[in-house]
Amino acid sequence: MNVAIVGTGYVGLVTGTCFSEMGVHVTCVDVDEQKIKALNQGDIPIYEPGLEMLVRKNMKSGRLQFTTRLEDTINVVDIVFCAVGTPPDEDGSADLRYVLEVARTIGRHLNHYVVVATKSTVPVGTAKKIKAVIEEELEKRSVKVEFDVASNPEFLKEGNAIKDFMSPDRVVVGVESERAHKLMARLYKPFMIVSDRLIFTDIPSAEMIKYAANSMLATRISFMNDIANLCELVGADVNMVRKGIGSDTRIGKKFLYAGCGYGGSCFPKDVKALIKTASDVGYPMRVLQAVEEVNADQKLVLYHKIVKYYGGEDKLKGKTIALWGLAFKPETDDMREAPSLILIDLLLKAGATVKVYDPVAMNECRRRLGDAVTYAHDMYDATDGADALMLVTEWKEFRMTNIEKLLQMKGRLVLDGRNILDAEELRQAGFEYHCIGR
Repeated sequence: MNVAIVGTGYVGLVTGTCFSEMGVHVTCVDVDEQKIKALNQGDIPIYEPGLEMLVRKNMKSGRLQFTTRLEDTINVVDIVFCAVGTPPDEDGSADLRYVLEVARTIGRHLNHYVVVATKSTVPVGTAKKIKAVIEEELEKRSVKVEFDVASNPEFLKEGNAIKDFMSPDRVVVGVESERAHKLMARLYKPFMIVSDRLIFTDIPSAEMIKYAANSMLATRISFMNDIANLCELVGADVNMVRKGIGSDTRIGKKFLYAGCGYGGSCFPKDVKALIKTASDVGYPMRVLQAVEEVNADQKLVLYHKIVKYYGGEDKLKGKTIALWGLAFKPETDDMREAPSLILIDLLLKAGATVKVYDPVAMNECRRRLGDAVTYAHDMYDATDGADALMLVTEWKEFRMTNIEKLLQMKGRLVLDGRNILDAEELRQAGFEYHCIGR
């Protein structure tokens, strides 16, 4: 079976690589010539555990290749996946210009039946737009070629994407014809050997499922952060509250951890896009509006704590603040919408010096911030001589601290934005420890 994946970002590269690992012949397409050149040399533009090895393995086998020319491959594939970016516009809506440009390219060169499936996260109704654009281009050429559109949203977690794709808890496919149904079922059959988790729906429902899923997870995070802030005010412990409510099987334990806000490429963008979709049809998403507001405020919590500790923003001038963690979550170098960016900006504006360390996101931070911050060699180089420490990302290596090395700090303030440090150990060593919701 032959497929093309248009877009070699996070979703496209993982998707193409995993399909090729299952024996599918995959051509990944991107307009970025430098990226394609690098990929053909085995250089991976993103950090994802296990991905580089699989890319090189399947390139060597001949099942995975990279090109800038969709027109050269469109008529030798059975399915074309669109996995290009859908960045948010200023009003929060998803920008579909890249998705529709892929549709135009397909319409200009298509000569045989294919399924055009969207992997990109797109609003309800996008499949109709894709179909209309392809038909318009075919009419310009005065040709009739059968094709189908489908929606196949991705549910990959950064840092665990390979496992998520190879052993999915569900695969959602929205189709409108039996022919497309059979082709997509054949493609995913190798992933369903253990149990069939393939869910076929109509296309609008498939498009909605992705937004609804991410919005629900974002809602759980903001809900727990709201509860955590209340816990601090009334003297409760959010960790105990989490265990208590998470043991209810109707609620479950996942995504109930309090922290300093969510970020990343999906949750912020998808919540905004769903709010805008609803607004366009005259329906206010009141819960999601609150979710977004809570998250924006939560990214400021550590800053408010440090300002309160020192007695005002002006007292931060000249202080050195260490930041552990830059990525929005562990096991990725992705800093999109990361709380660290908000904190760094506020600290720098207050006149503080910021020393940062992250196991994999240092280069991404340099790309974004240049020399605005000081880059540490390791976690204790960051804290050496610092007045305060802020833990922003819950990397595993931060969980077990070396107290002797931490005592090289000038100050004794530790602000734990993810509730993973040993509070008792730090307090016994003379540190003033603050976290979220306790």
